Amino acid sequence: MADRPHQNSAETQNTRAPRSPQPNHSITFSNSNTSAFLRTLKDHAPNSSQLVGLLSLLISGSILLLLAGLTVTATVLGVIFFTPLILFTSPIWFPIGAFLFVVTAAFVSLCGFGVALVGGLSWIYRYFRGMHPPGSDRFDYARSRIYDTASHVKDYATQYGGYLQSKVKDAAPGA
Repeated sequence: MADRPHQNSAETQNTRAPRSPQPNHSITFSNSNTSAFLRTLKDHAPNSSQLVGLLSLLISGSILLLLAGLTVTATVLGVIFFTPLILFTSPIWFPIGAFLFVVTAAFVSLCGFGVALVGGLSWIYRYFRGMHPPGSDRFDYARSRIYDTASHVKDYATQYGGYLQSKVKDAAPGA
């Protein structure tokens, strides 16, 4: 402040620019890099709906973080306080738990087998009624292959059956 020459208040008032009706809130700096940065920052500033969204995101996130912390704390305290009770009553709970596990597994398996049985019987019903369920063409192809193979084996047995019978009698003449 000592470097600046002192001006009296009358000179300062005369050299000031007249006031405009709209106040200018922009910040001006002598450095062009700083002003360019501030101009870019002002151009990319979020609007009010984005600010409300960010605020609601921050509030929701903090509430969820608080609830997660409370959940972990309650779980740890529950394990600390209930471990002796669980250990003393484990001879009762283990057989009950094993029994419930076996019963539940059996029930789920039974339901799965029942669904598979109903699906299979439905497919067979539709196949024999001629409704051509999915996969019936492959079933027909396999059935025809089995029939053809059985026919070839039967023909082969009738052609060479007598030949084999005569060879057996030659090998065991008394038979």
